[in-house]
Amino acid sequence: MNLIKLKSFLFENKTSAQTITKNSFWLFLGQMVSRALRAILVIYSARVLGVSGWGAFSYALGIVTMLTVFSDFGINALITRQGANQEKRDQYIVTSLGIKIGLIIILSIGAIFFAQNFAKLEEAKIIIPLLLFVFIFDTLRDLGSAITRSMEKMQIESALNILTNASILIFGILFLYKEASVSNLAIAYSLGSLIGFSACFFILRKNFTNLKANFKPELIIEIIKSAWPYGMLIIMGIVMLNTDIIILGSVATAEAVGYYSSGQKLIQLLYVIPTLIGISAFPQLARFAQSAPEKARAILKKTVLVSVLMAVFFVSILLPLSKFIIQAAFGDQYLKSIPVFQILIFSLLVVFPSSILGQAIFAYKKERYFIWISLVTILGNALLDLILIPKYGIEGAAYATLIMQTITGIFLIAEVNKITGSIIPSLKSFRDIFAKEEI
Repeated sequence: MNLIKLKSFLFENKTSAQTITKNSFWLFLGQMVSRALRAILVIYSARVLGVSGWGAFSYALGIVTMLTVFSDFGINALITRQGANQEKRDQYIVTSLGIKIGLIIILSIGAIFFAQNFAKLEEAKIIIPLLLFVFIFDTLRDLGSAITRSMEKMQIESALNILTNASILIFGILFLYKEASVSNLAIAYSLGSLIGFSACFFILRKNFTNLKANFKPELIIEIIKSAWPYGMLIIMGIVMLNTDIIILGSVATAEAVGYYSSGQKLIQLLYVIPTLIGISAFPQLARFAQSAPEKARAILKKTVLVSVLMAVFFVSILLPLSKFIIQAAFGDQYLKSIPVFQILIFSLLVVFPSSILGQAIFAYKKERYFIWISLVTILGNALLDLILIPKYGIEGAAYATLIMQTITGIFLIAEVNKITGSIIPSLKSFRDIFAKEEI
């Protein structure tokens, strides 16, 4: 493949299969490089801050991460799905920006109130206001990512992710080297997020022209009504990942949060893989779900199968190496994280296919299904945390997450099968699926 063909393949949208492959490449490149950069900072920070300091920072970051999800509430996915509607595209974008700014103000006030009145860890109270800048800049940059996805130009999102995380890493190492404190790490995160947002706004500035003309108050209800059921799925996933840390921080010690977070962070690095596959396939699924259902079903079957095989691979590799991985990443002071890491490794078998199935349900416009399943999952995870953490500690939190992820996965499989027919192929049919069904 010469340079001209390679450039064409990586930057132009041609066939469905090529577009999914191209977008998957860019998303994987951006996320893998970004996650690698963030992993370096996580490992370095956990070592220099110690278990207690790292636990306090993880607790505060967990709260801010949940705010980011509530400020989206499915709006970004709606922008991606509505991208083909050129007539209303700019109106959707600008009106969504207005909604997000309103949510940012409300949630920021709520976070400061929570930090001052309910946060148990003193170090976390100090840095939550600082980390709110991360929340603000990431929320606005995520809207930019939704715009690039609607255009199926994931190379822009990839570049912005790498720039943001490289900036956070550089500032993080410089500030922690100067003084190892949670406040310095929070400032580094905020500055890196500011650089990523600034670059995003500069690249996509043409999409935010005529703000007054394109802001349509009558679209607010329509956007919220269409987006919030899918937002429930996003909230379900993030809340499940952060509820454990928040409850641990409320009923246990900063050290417990530090041990749990270190094992959890490594697994979360892998959660991004099926998410990227689903995001890459989503525009094609949304396009063919109504016009060519068999084509959409073929895309879905292949992506689910690939995700399952990848999950099995990672579990078989990570489980026997779990002690070595924790020691190599964080050192002997984090050996208590090993059981958490081992338990959460099995969650890959559920999370990988579930991430894609969730995207599929939204593509088929069955997002209202997310409402009740999200409520059950969120409440169930919190209840299991409250039951299992006092008895089993950090391992109890890991078991709570694994149990609820499994239940959620079963529900998602049942719903997608109802919509499309069975899409979970056997390994025996692997060759037939790729040979006979064309995308």
